[in-house]
Amino acid sequence: MGRGKITVIGAGNVGGTTAQRLVETGRYDVVLLDIVDGIPQGKSLDLMQAAPLVGSNGRIEGTTDYKVSAGSSLVVITSGVPRKPGMSREQLLETNAKIVRDVVKQVAVVSPNAILVVVTNPLDAMTYVAHKVSKSPRERVVGMAGVLDSARLQSFIAAELKVSVDSVQTMVLGDALVKRTQEGGAEVVSLLKTGSAYYAPSASIVAMVDAIMLDSKKIMPCAALCRGEYGVDGLFVGVPVKLGRRGVEEIVRLSLTKDEQAALAKSAAAVKELCALVDRYL
Repeated sequence: MGRGKITVIGAGNVGGTTAQRLVETGRYDVVLLDIVDGIPQGKSLDLMQAAPLVGSNGRIEGTTDYKVSAGSSLVVITSGVPRKPGMSREQLLETNAKIVRDVVKQVAVVSPNAILVVVTNPLDAMTYVAHKVSKSPRERVVGMAGVLDSARLQSFIAAELKVSVDSVQTMVLGDALVKRTQEGGAEVVSLLKTGSAYYAPSASIVAMVDAIMLDSKKIMPCAALCRGEYGVDGLFVGVPVKLGRRGVEEIVRLSLTKDEQAALAKSAAAVKELCALVDRYL
């Protein structure tokens, strides 16, 4: 079996770093696609020239042409704009919904059987857009959310306890660490001043890609389409899922406390509101 073909759409910091991590595994042939001519080609050329130094045989090609991405097994969608000063949530939602809609329409033509991994924010609503536009089965559309939050929490706990991250498997609730996890992205943004996190998000994407492409059946928290699980129906929310070659192979049911169930219901209600808004742009 040859290497899997993976397309990363959006060659900004998140997309570019994701392409780097993927090609350096040596397991995949990567296409980096962007609407801005020159950026994906330049980044891909740079990565190709680094390949001998990192011992990678993975191939990478940069392009603005969706035909180059034809037949991809998996497509990562990072394209979209970050929220700019003075931009309302609705404006961000409209702009990114239209971007994701147009991207998915073109992907559906050239790679109709690809698994879509959505990274664009607001995540749950954009994953909903990708599913609705692609008309793919729910197994083949998944959003990158909880993997990153879990990694952030794990790293904070390990730092506090001065232990290896490998030995941290607990989830601390109601602690300052949980608040820091929720605000992990904002904390990075406030420090960088311009731009947002991309090292941890790209590592999270690759963890999901590997779980799917290597058929590892790993359980990871992702945005998946619930049909009654956890009392949620017809919405993408962050839940534990088993990832394998078919994509979302199972939504794993954990028993939640009343408080946890209430928090999930509140989150689902907020997602429902966003999805009602994006429906008008589809």
